[in-house]
Amino acid sequence: MSVIAMIAVAALGLLHLYILVLEMFLWTTPRARAAFGTTEEFAASTKALAANQGLYNGFLAAGLLWGAFAADPVGFQVRIFFLVCVAVAGLYGAATASRKILFVQTVPALAALVLVLLAH
Repeated sequence: MSVIAMIAVAALGLLHLYILVLEMFLWTTPRARAAFGTTEEFAASTKALAANQGLYNGFLAAGLLWGAFAADPVGFQVRIFFLVCVAVAGLYGAATASRKILFVQTVPALAALVLVLLAH
């Protein structure tokens, strides 16, 4: 795998780790509320849901980081699987929650997927 593709996959994994932290541990803070556009009341009432969502983002992060550093052929398969998962999750989130998710999650996942496929 090319270094650029590996960096793209790892960066997306780190982004999802950051989302995990925001959703699981910082959901009610001003930083997370600004990132997700929520009010203090909404954040307080949805804290458990956000933590659950953050855990799922952690699984995506783990898979992306595994794929970024695993040797082929398993690494390639893992990268493809988790990049597609992120892209699909981003499409769903953009359709149901916020269009911003399309640019934060789906576009980077698709760009990394293209890089991984070109490097293969």
